[in-house]
Amino acid sequence: MDAVLQYLWSKAEGDLVPWSAQSEAVRQFGLSYGQVESLILEKGLLPARYQRNRTTVSTIEQRQLFNSRVAVIGCGGLGGYIIEELARLGVGQIVAIDPDIFEEHNLNRQLFSSPHALGKPKVEAAAARVSEINPAVNLVPVQEAFTTANGKQLLQGVTVAVDALDSIAYRLELAEVCSEMDIPMVYGAIGGWYGHVATQLPGDTTIQRTYRNWVEGKGIEKQLGNPSFTPAVVASLQVAEVCKILLGKGELLRHRKLSIDLLEMEIFDVSYAALAELVRAA
Repeated sequence: MDAVLQYLWSKAEGDLVPWSAQSEAVRQFGLSYGQVESLILEKGLLPARYQRNRTTVSTIEQRQLFNSRVAVIGCGGLGGYIIEELARLGVGQIVAIDPDIFEEHNLNRQLFSSPHALGKPKVEAAAARVSEINPAVNLVPVQEAFTTANGKQLLQGVTVAVDALDSIAYRLELAEVCSEMDIPMVYGAIGGWYGHVATQLPGDTTIQRTYRNWVEGKGIEKQLGNPSFTPAVVASLQVAEVCKILLGKGELLRHRKLSIDLLEMEIFDVSYAALAELVRAA
């Protein structure tokens, strides 16, 4: 590896290693893009593609992101944007879980969908997209439905799980498995002009309380549908929460939920602790 490092140092512009040098190191030394990126970050250098991160995410923190493993459950409206943003952010390992194929009604909002992709598995499209935009990121495609039966196996070694599901039943199963495995979970839900975002750490019950009055049936997304912009907004907020969890910084949406109304352009911060206090006072 000394020869690789010597080459990378020789091509560095300050502490930035340009993409051309990374690509040449892959070709010349027979390494993967992930191996080259790992070497760069371990030596305190920064791949030039992340230079606009650096005032927000330090080089040390960039290495933390690269060494993280995040599961995205659902690769549709929310999941496509979440995966795209995680890959561009530099999260090194992404597990994409979804049993579905693309259908025509996905074309209005799902980032990885296209007429050419109709009938193809969503996880395969996710893997192809990540390989195109950031080959250093390893995306593991899992074409399965997430359940309590396979959940522990699918989330093995995961740092954070991101909910991009359109099923309340599966979402509650995900929350159960995350709780049992001590994995933080970032929750997101969308329907029409509206969305919710929250973060649940092990031991919390935010999601269970959110759906405490739920009865069997379709979620609100099935009734209201979704335009192109709602999943993009909610997914971006979810990725911000994931980034904060991975880096251990900032204030999380814990014990509270953002309720987003894009029609009236209002965002409400619902605190479950405050609601509980009001109930006790009453």
